Amino acid sequence: MNAIEIINLTKYYGKNRGIIDVSLQVKEKSIFGFIGPNGSGKSTTIRTILNLIHPSSGEAYIFGKNCEKEYNEILKDVGYLPSEVFYYSNMKVIDLLKYSASFYKKNCDDRINYLSKIMNLDLTKKIEDLSFGNKKKVGIVQALLHSPKLLILDEPTSGLDPLIQQNFFNLLKEENKKGMTIFFSSHVLSEVQKICDEVAIIKEGRIIKIEKINNINNNNYKRIKIEVNYKIDDTFFNNIEVTNLIKEKNIYTFMYKGEINSLITKLSKIDIINIWIDEPSLEEIFMHYYDEKM
Repeated sequence: MNAIEIINLTKYYGKNRGIIDVSLQVKEKSIFGFIGPNGSGKSTTIRTILNLIHPSSGEAYIFGKNCEKEYNEILKDVGYLPSEVFYYSNMKVIDLLKYSASFYKKNCDDRINYLSKIMNLDLTKKIEDLSFGNKKKVGIVQALLHSPKLLILDEPTSGLDPLIQQNFFNLLKEENKKGMTIFFSSHVLSEVQKICDEVAIIKEGRIIKIEKINNINNNNYKRIKIEVNYKIDDTFFNNIEVTNLIKEKNIYTFMYKGEINSLITKLSKIDIINIWIDEPSLEEIFMHYYDEKM
């Protein structure tokens, strides 16, 4: 069974675009990345499948249940961390978390203490005295305290310092090993590379690519830099899979996807002083998806 199934989900705010024909499947017990720049439709997609806003058209299912018609049945199995968290400012952290736990009709005290220790969260402080990062920690603990089958995270690391971020990623991996499905939305591409099995890229409200992380990391992309004695004719790179070409004096840098021997054969026709071949970052691999021509 799929943990999440979205079918042609569309949301307009009046005449303004939210998301258009978004379709994707998230396998149960996977960690699924949802990538896109701010304003691309990530939060709208999440809020729609959580029934916080209603779609203009299309459908969404969580564990086979319709997100609009069976929302009350879905709630107990889902943990959600929004991109921005707002709480009763005069409550203590522990009181807020216990209040949240009461909705699930189970004792979550041990779980709260365990999660708070990992996230270095002071349970005795009032919400109004917390920094943005510490409020985000409260949101993380709140989303996880009932051990949900599905965890939906919208920009979860904003405000967290690097050490706590690493603790958080380790926590997600452990929860996933226990069977939790995680839907991880972010505009920080390197984050999904660390923990996700599969990723969907959204741009201007539309899904433009769904790919397994292993395929992305092993898809033969290379970062190439060459230094030559003279200016290369603009037509030299025609008919080869070169993108993101940058020229700086006699140094040319570009991304290449294809059979490396074919490129070397092509480059052997020019006088090269130096050549560098590196593995690109995930950010560099994905940048062409945001090109204005697409």
